[in-house]
Amino acid sequence: MTDSALIPATDLLKLYRNKRLSPVEVARDVCSRIDKHNPRLNAYCLLDEDKFIAAARESEKRWHKREPLGLLDGVPVSIKDIILTKGWPTLRGSLLVDKQQAWDENAPSTARLLEHGALLVGKTTTPEFGWKAVTDSPLTGITRNPWNPEMTAGGSSGGAVAAVAAGMCALALGTDGGGSIRIPAGFSGLFGIKPSFGRVPAAPLSPFGTLAHIGPITRTVADAALMLTVIAEPDSRDWYALPAETKDYRIGLDGGVKYLRVAYSPDLGYAAVDPEITQIVERAIDVFVELGARVELVAPGFDNPRDVFLKHWSAGAANLARNVDAEQRAKLDPGLAQLIEVGESWGLLDYLHTVDQRVALGQHMNRFHEHFDLLVTPTLPITAFPAGDQLSDANSQEFWFDWTPFSYPFNLTQQPAASIPCGFTSAGLPVGLQIVGPRYGDDLVLRASHAFEKLRAIELPSLAD
Repeated sequence: MTDSALIPATDLLKLYRNKRLSPVEVARDVCSRIDKHNPRLNAYCLLDEDKFIAAARESEKRWHKREPLGLLDGVPVSIKDIILTKGWPTLRGSLLVDKQQAWDENAPSTARLLEHGALLVGKTTTPEFGWKAVTDSPLTGITRNPWNPEMTAGGSSGGAVAAVAAGMCALALGTDGGGSIRIPAGFSGLFGIKPSFGRVPAAPLSPFGTLAHIGPITRTVADAALMLTVIAEPDSRDWYALPAETKDYRIGLDGGVKYLRVAYSPDLGYAAVDPEITQIVERAIDVFVELGARVELVAPGFDNPRDVFLKHWSAGAANLARNVDAEQRAKLDPGLAQLIEVGESWGLLDYLHTVDQRVALGQHMNRFHEHFDLLVTPTLPITAFPAGDQLSDANSQEFWFDWTPFSYPFNLTQQPAASIPCGFTSAGLPVGLQIVGPRYGDDLVLRASHAFEKLRAIELPSLAD
């Protein structure tokens, strides 16, 4: 029999409804996989097995009465240790956060998950304050890739991705400020979507401000649509949130991509990409042609916004450290301390000029999507590199965003963007395809991803040994 911990959430719910499986059985299988794989992968930094099993028993009772609490009753979900969870400390991978304080509030997304009956498994690892695209921190150590534990899982939602890929939860709640959902999803063979900014309410807001999004990490696109339906419900604590609406992202998922105008850019006009990845992605593009989309090879027509992102990202880091003294700075991840110093060097007019450049980029992409429904690119120009390293090439790179040129532009523009697995390299490592939609076109990105997935499903590792 298939390990129930590896069953997608949408299938779990059908099995619960038909009384062919119990949330308690699933919870026990999840705990078994955590015991087996978490010591090696380091996906979780906090676990509460007693609370998890107790919640599963309550869910089982509700299903026996045919009275599920909501759309996710009995589904195991992990929460990234950036996102507040009542009763559990949210230490953000940092030695500077005081564990001994009142942890008496759920973030909006955590609250929505609980209201819909999700079973919270624990908190997943993150780099310190989610500042970089690999997952290691002074507090919780190194998180590893389930496909090859010698390699990084990516980040900053690396723990979240490792947990889902290894069957240690069905769904994971992640954050994405420059690719932090899409990068680890690309490295680890999962689906992850960064919704339009404001789609999922956030409180408190990330120190990296309006670059940061909250979204699902899942095994299937249907699972992501279900999870997004839940976490996108309104919450008055987020001043930036989009107007409140009740929308089911599962509706229209099977609409396909026939006649959609799809721009394919293998390099965005400036990125250097591993030739093997280019070949794999080009084969993936053929799927859209087969599905009836009108695919055109075209770059979106903007210069690399690396420096625009650097100023926004480093300014956020400096703001994070405004009350951190010299003794505390010595305890920070050295790379984060370096980024803070860069952020502190900008003048006000420098920063405001960068804000204008960001606006111009967003306007440019708005115009681009008047002609194209979707933009498709590789998720990453490289595959996962050794765990514990911050850079894939220390000789040519300064910061993590130097090796992920496809992800951060769409945090600047606040567009929805997803990574879906599209193949494997000769070394057996996953390759991701990025699907970018116009602002607020989250349902379109999900629809295209679902159509692609039906023709190009990727098998997840069983990690049986």
